[in-house]
Amino acid sequence: MIGGWQLAVAYAPGQPASASTTALRLLSVASFASTARGAVDLEFRLAIGTVRIRTRMRISYFTGRTILITGASSGLGSEFARQLARVAARLVLVARRDDRLQALQTELKAKNTALEVFVRSVDLRDQRELQSFCDWLDESGLAPDFLINNAGLGDHGPFIDSEWERVNSLLQVNINALTYLTFRVLPIIKKTGRGLILNVSSIASFLPLPNNAVYAATKAYVTSFSEAIRAELRSSNVSVTLLCPGPVTTDYLSHATRAGDRAGHTAPFLLVSVEEVVRQALDAAVKDRARVVPGALVNFVMTIVGSLPMFIKRLVYRTRLSRSKPH
Repeated sequence: MIGGWQLAVAYAPGQPASASTTALRLLSVASFASTARGAVDLEFRLAIGTVRIRTRMRISYFTGRTILITGASSGLGSEFARQLARVAARLVLVARRDDRLQALQTELKAKNTALEVFVRSVDLRDQRELQSFCDWLDESGLAPDFLINNAGLGDHGPFIDSEWERVNSLLQVNINALTYLTFRVLPIIKKTGRGLILNVSSIASFLPLPNNAVYAATKAYVTSFSEAIRAELRSSNVSVTLLCPGPVTTDYLSHATRAGDRAGHTAPFLLVSVEEVVRQALDAAVKDRARVVPGALVNFVMTIVGSLPMFIKRLVYRTRLSRSKPH
């Protein structure tokens, strides 16, 4: 570690290196690149071959920031708050459950007494509450420079058996609230001079999912929207990163599961801890990556699935659905 940087060194030929050998004699610096985010790539030519040094920014990158997190009362949202609380100047936490927000506020303040924590109980399904919150944010002068659109709802089961109230809630929270918050907060972020947006999507956004039809479709919107505005903002000072987690150890599935549904919705071996998902998401945001799929195995599986032709996916869907029908 040098000056707060974590350095990952890879030796191209794969030979073990020793500080006592002349093989490490520097021949020349092959390349040097630096980005506005402070990430630096160095490439050296040594006697043993090429050495590449890649830097990894620590959580200190978020020092002094004002960060707005939706869905902050549990799961990924509360973990984002916990990991950022060590260095952030101000956190604005938004969720429906005020009691959980208050408890989280107390917890975070105990860990960092200098941290300012603002909690707002907002039902993101309600456009009037959402607009009122954004008006309050404008008047508060808090000026967030990092927006984490984490709030989201799920629903598992056949679309024909769904309840419209639940379906509409998914559309309002997963699509409308995320889009409206981005619309209202993005101009503020641009004015700060160093802004980030992190949108939480899902691996479900990569393909149609029977029995998760609406959820997967809403996440497909988030993925498409995020990639599009990232492209629009490339010449600006605002970075957009997309988080596409697979199964995560949160209480999401219990909320997404309908009464009487006992079917398994995910493979346990694909589960990734909430702490690791958030760590990888923040690391990706620092590095200005377009998207991140936490978990090496999840990433591998989705790469394979994504490469399959649609007609093969349809066969898989048909087989799985026929097996799940009661006999």
